[in-house]
Amino acid sequence: MTVMSVITLCGGIGLFLYGMKLLSASLERIAGAGLERTLEKLTSNRLKGVLLGAVVTAAIQSSAATAIMAVGFVNAGIMKLVQAVPVILGANIGTTITGQILRLGDISDDNLFLMLLKPSSFAPLCITIGAAILLVSKKKRTKDFASILIGFGILFVGMTTMETTLAPLKDSPKFQQIFFLFKNPFLGVLVGALVTAILQSSSASVGVLQAVSSTGTVTFSMAAPIIMGQNIGKCVTVLIASIGTSKKAKRAVYIDLIVNLLGAAFFLVAVYGYQALVGFPFWDDVVNRGNIADFHSLFNIVTCILVFPFTNQLIKFSRHLVKNGEASKIEEGLAGLNDIFLNTPAVALEQCKKAILSMGETVQENFEIAVDLFRKYDDKKVQKLEENERFLDRTESVMVDFLLKITAKDISTTDSRLATEIMHSVSDFEKIGDYCGSLAHEAELHHEQNVTFSADGLREFSYAVEAVRAIIGMTVQAYQEENPVIAARVEPLEQTVDLMEETLKSKHIERLQSGACSTKSGISFVEVLNDMDRIASHCANIALHLTQRLSANGSFDAHAHVRDANEELSDEYKALCHYYESKYLEPVR
Repeated sequence: MTVMSVITLCGGIGLFLYGMKLLSASLERIAGAGLERTLEKLTSNRLKGVLLGAVVTAAIQSSAATAIMAVGFVNAGIMKLVQAVPVILGANIGTTITGQILRLGDISDDNLFLMLLKPSSFAPLCITIGAAILLVSKKKRTKDFASILIGFGILFVGMTTMETTLAPLKDSPKFQQIFFLFKNPFLGVLVGALVTAILQSSSASVGVLQAVSSTGTVTFSMAAPIIMGQNIGKCVTVLIASIGTSKKAKRAVYIDLIVNLLGAAFFLVAVYGYQALVGFPFWDDVVNRGNIADFHSLFNIVTCILVFPFTNQLIKFSRHLVKNGEASKIEEGLAGLNDIFLNTPAVALEQCKKAILSMGETVQENFEIAVDLFRKYDDKKVQKLEENERFLDRTESVMVDFLLKITAKDISTTDSRLATEIMHSVSDFEKIGDYCGSLAHEAELHHEQNVTFSADGLREFSYAVEAVRAIIGMTVQAYQEENPVIAARVEPLEQTVDLMEETLKSKHIERLQSGACSTKSGISFVEVLNDMDRIASHCANIALHLTQRLSANGSFDAHAHVRDANEELSDEYKALCHYYESKYLEPVR
């Protein structure tokens, strides 16, 4: 084999791997966040979980991607371990579809129709059509479909290149001697695992083996242990992706590895035991692409059938391997913001939305703690508030870094708009948390310096609390439901809180002048009103950014909306303002 042959072979492998990556990435983009919602909803039944894992993997052409997604969902608390295991088993079956597609290369040239089905014939056609669509289309989704065609074509061009380069080795005694070594089952398993670990894909590894089989030197006895090893090697990708994940996620990864190790052990005992006692008539026969694809499918289907009834036992065993530990709020809240999701940006953004909602729930909790501290100061509640504040600060920091990684990828306009909105919202939620902390600090001063509000001050404080509680709840609800109608109600309430601040400050100054309250309580009351007004302002920001994203054409101008709302004062806007004023402002005027 000459130097040029080696270079050509490496080029063929490169084209094959690139085509597979392009095909998989395009399919994932088209599926988008729908994959996540489907996995969440349809995994309550274990058989459905296996079927779903197989279908999703067949669709996106990557068992590692499906397994990593399942592990990520376990890590984020979206999916239970008992739901993830069947999906992983199904993913192992779904990954065999690639080999079945590649077997088309064995189709006969007897007639024109069959010849057109051969990869060497339709691959250039796929690339031509895909490239033409890619050049003329402006829509992101259409371009993704074009990329699927191009990826499919490049994959088969790489396959054909490998086969053409390897063809002269058919009569090479040295090449045949190398493959005779793989008759040793343990060596074959080791080589299969190592090659798959290097290529980071069992589908790619099986494809390379299918290309080598075109030389006519690979027998069943050589291919069988290599295929067994390939199923072990594919776990390396998932193992790497699980670094830094939760204990439950690590259990899912270990179960995947254990399943494939058990499958390899079973097949080694069954195949070589039968060969020793009875003997396969085809043991030393040359295999083709179809034989390799069939054995790969058989291995994963049989392994799934054998292991499926023992899912609970596997989970129990994994708990012995990875002991339980108490996770902090920060660990639990940030579990979804893991690089494990970055290869599927739409799913990664869904995790960001979940983290935002966790921030919303946390600021609601901190607001309740802060205002309750004015009634009765409690050090334990302060500790809880501080823990929540650390979570908010950490989430903002991690979220910004995570979003920058997402936006660095090739994402759609819709996903880009969502990332921008999340970037704004996470900052506003963190600021709300800061002002809740400021309220708690004022409560601490009340406790230490024995400061109290007057009776009128307490009454006004309670109405201000109700208004701010309502605006925080409304903002979180609008975000959770992605409801622009609810979001539109936030701005009028924020205007009411502004009026309350002005009104209550004026009333408080009157009480100070008349001596009805002390200077200390007066300063504190003003600070509390300022904090509440800032909270309301940030809630309005979140609502406006949400409305901007949800607008039909994506060109909604948040600042123009504020200006127009105040200048034109639509009947609906005025009605909402009147309602909120009558509920929160009028009673304290």
